[in-house]
Amino acid sequence: MRHRKGGRKLSRTDAHRKAMLRNLVNSLLSAETKDGMPSRVTTTVPKAKEARRVAERAITLGKKGTLHARRQALELLANKRVVKRLFENVAPLYAARSGGYTRIVRLSKHRVGDASPLCYLELVAEAVGGAQKAAEPVAPTVTTVAGEESGAAKQ
Repeated sequence: MRHRKGGRKLSRTDAHRKAMLRNLVNSLLSAETKDGMPSRVTTTVPKAKEARRVAERAITLGKKGTLHARRQALELLANKRVVKRLFENVAPLYAARSGGYTRIVRLSKHRVGDASPLCYLELVAEAVGGAQKAAEPVAPTVTTVAGEESGAAKQ
């Protein structure tokens, strides 16, 4: 029985689906970018949603950095070069982030053959471009008039 089995079948056998998702994630993690833009792959929306689950799991394993996590990532990705890049280059960029390493950006165009909606699956740019922090909010300034204190200044 298939009760409570998560994920999409994507009209493929188990082995075909596993290989396809593995290839998508390998392409995403092994892509080199020259201009600082996040690496991305173009695919259909359902495939991207499933590949995102695999990519998030792989990056989380990379953040652990243990030998056991490396072996689990090698089982998941089946490519030593990509696993090495994941543990040495990609995972340290997301050390401060707890999840949400990927983004799905829907494209306005559809695939020519079957009009399937396309999208980009990409790594989040903030971590790829470096540790960019959001500007901290500045406390409002309190002005006093000739010895009178405002309500905010009393607190």
